[in-house]
Amino acid sequence: MAKHRVVLLPGDGIGPEVVEAARCVVDASGPEIEWIPMEIGAGAFETHGDTLPPAVLDEIRRCGVALKGPTTTPIGKGHVSANVRLRKELSLYANIRPVKTVPGLETPFGKTDLVIVRENTESLYAGLENEVAPGVVTSIKVITETASRRIAKFAFEHAIKWGRHRVTAVHKANIMKKADGLFLECARQESLPYEGRVKFDDVLVDALAMKLVTNPGQYDMLLLENLYGDIVSDLAAGLIGGLGLAPGANYGPDCAVFEAIHGSAPDIAGKGIANPIAMILSAAMMCHHLGDTESYVRIRKSVRTVTRDHAQVLTPDLGHTGTTRSVTDAIVEEIHRRRRDTVID
Repeated sequence: MAKHRVVLLPGDGIGPEVVEAARCVVDASGPEIEWIPMEIGAGAFETHGDTLPPAVLDEIRRCGVALKGPTTTPIGKGHVSANVRLRKELSLYANIRPVKTVPGLETPFGKTDLVIVRENTESLYAGLENEVAPGVVTSIKVITETASRRIAKFAFEHAIKWGRHRVTAVHKANIMKKADGLFLECARQESLPYEGRVKFDDVLVDALAMKLVTNPGQYDMLLLENLYGDIVSDLAAGLIGGLGLAPGANYGPDCAVFEAIHGSAPDIAGKGIANPIAMILSAAMMCHHLGDTESYVRIRKSVRTVTRDHAQVLTPDLGHTGTTRSVTDAIVEEIHRRRRDTVID
């Protein structure tokens, strides 16, 4: 298999720890990858005076693929999220977050197997905020037909590709009749060419929140604008055991950036107890994107084997006493076993 060039962005907080774990797992699985480490986030700001240096964007454009750790965005004035900038600069309009029940990890909720498709470029995350008078702030929600149609089409195409049978548009069009109404209507229009192949329906975002925790198995694929997608994907991660288990990917016309959905968790950075599974599963998604479906399947199955049969190595967020290293080593060992024995279960 030809060698791929991938930009490696460790990020902030626990980012370097979980990104290194993912790199080790990918290297063990076999794809020929030339990793190109670069700085992003707080470290980049200290070195270059910019949380997202132009050289990083240029390298991602050249390679077309990046594996990215979480970055820290300080709360307050004068700080623009490196994540938001990255998505805008590279037109990473589609954020995919699969959420699936993990073997061996019991939760109070039912079986979950859904995919969240989040529009990544507009809504309230457009960053259009103004203080119109002392103590009065406005924040503008931007919804466009172009972006709404584009993400809806992506969702239906993704459903076809991955064997999903139903797309549910999530909205609040009963209140935000213009903005969410446009998003919903665009989704309806884009669903028409897929009639008979993919079902389409819709749900209010507040009703969805309740239904997810009472019966998550009733949903297959959720289509959401930016803010709703961010919130609902965190809620959905809680259904399966937490953010440490939830991978993600961002797709644009020319580039793809793979990252876990969790934050930088500075409170546990450097302690060696960060859960690397979400980042490892994100790296598996990257392998699939690069055309290495064998590594994609091998990594995912190895993770499931470890969570099911080797709970003692798992991290404290999952109720155990393991470390980032113990999880990584167990997954790498399982990958080696599968490659050696050509395990296909």
